[in-house]
Amino acid sequence: MSTRAGGRQSMGELKLRRLIEHNQRLREDLARPRVKVSEASASLIRYCKTTKDHLVPSVWGPVGRAEDPYGQQTGSKCCSVQ
Repeated sequence: MSTRAGGRQSMGELKLRRLIEHNQRLREDLARPRVKVSEASASLIRYCKTTKDHLVPSVWGPVGRAEDPYGQQTGSKCCSVQ
């Protein structure tokens, strides 16, 4: 692009550059892979039904101490926080 004597771009050139950059961002957005909402929601429901969540015992039942990653760990006690 041409510049003026002081090294400054004209207002028209700045607007054109902004439009080109915006157009490029829109093209990148358009090229992103899309997933239908119905497919995404079905995938989320399938994940929730098959993945056991230890923080929701009302759905999955009580969690044994050995299975509970959030419970107190038995074994070595190196320190305590008070």
